[in-house]
Amino acid sequence: MTEFFQNLGLNYEFSWFIATIIGILLIALPLMLAVAYVILIDRKVWAAIALRKGPNVVGPFGLLQSFADGLKVFLQETIVPSAANKGIFIIAPIITFTVALAAWAVVPFADGWVLADINVGLLYILAISSLSVYGVVMAGWASNSKYPFFSAMRAAAQMISYEVSIGFILICVVLWAGTFNLTDIVESQRGHGLGIVNGYYFNLLLFPMWVVFFISSLAETARVPFDLTEAESELVAGYQTEYSSMAFALFWLGEYANILLMCALNTLLFFGGWLPPIDWAPLYYVPGFIWFFLKTLFFFFMFSWVMGTVPRYRYDQLMRLGWKVFLPMSLIFVFVISGYLMATGHYS
Repeated sequence: MTEFFQNLGLNYEFSWFIATIIGILLIALPLMLAVAYVILIDRKVWAAIALRKGPNVVGPFGLLQSFADGLKVFLQETIVPSAANKGIFIIAPIITFTVALAAWAVVPFADGWVLADINVGLLYILAISSLSVYGVVMAGWASNSKYPFFSAMRAAAQMISYEVSIGFILICVVLWAGTFNLTDIVESQRGHGLGIVNGYYFNLLLFPMWVVFFISSLAETARVPFDLTEAESELVAGYQTEYSSMAFALFWLGEYANILLMCALNTLLFFGGWLPPIDWAPLYYVPGFIWFFLKTLFFFFMFSWVMGTVPRYRYDQLMRLGWKVFLPMSLIFVFVISGYLMATGHYS
């Protein structure tokens, strides 16, 4: 795209700037639209599980419900508690929302469809996703209320705990692929299963790591059964208790952008990304971004399904699962997988 603007007579720096802005908008705007509709899908899935209809009044089949909710939130008054640290209170949701969008810069939607195809894309996502805890902690502390503060402390401990396990799981994937580049990781999954299946999930050593990664994704995004940061019984509404209007909406949008990111990572790291499920020539006529979209939507359905059916953990159960089950298990698999690859001459 930079070359296109250079051909129009613009210098390289300005061409690069315009191309980058257009690339950001091509990711951010569809992502915001996707967030609006996955919220609707979330509510529809919960309603179906509870034998209800869900949103079905605003627009045909309720398709405009999310936009009506967004308009309602936008028109509400922004209330900042008098005892709150006003600067940090306002900045916190902005950080959460910005960090949630920044992680998508290295996500490849199809072959060549990526804003920044950097060699350390996986490390970038791990680094950026770990920054989201700052917005939560700042919101809880700046509210100057004990319940949001308790929720922020829970969120910090929870996210750090499960990021450790996620880090070791990513090492397992990197060992097989031999790269941190997300595009190359997807390409390494082509015909991985007996030359037929595109995806690491077919691998008997990596399949358990996908199960751990999926559950850790739920914990990392504070989804049921790990939504202890918003436990209504003892925390009212968690770190968001004192927020209203667009500040609350930014937390909401950031949360669902992170959920979609985790669904996309499940797709990219274990299920072949934009590749069709089977390495069969006719399936490649379907554009890669459609396969990526369908797989990501499937994982989002799984997120919603879990939320509608699984009861909430206690906090001690949450931490025990992270530190005493997932961490040792992922660490053991790092040794097992690296040993297997060395024994089979994978690195020769």
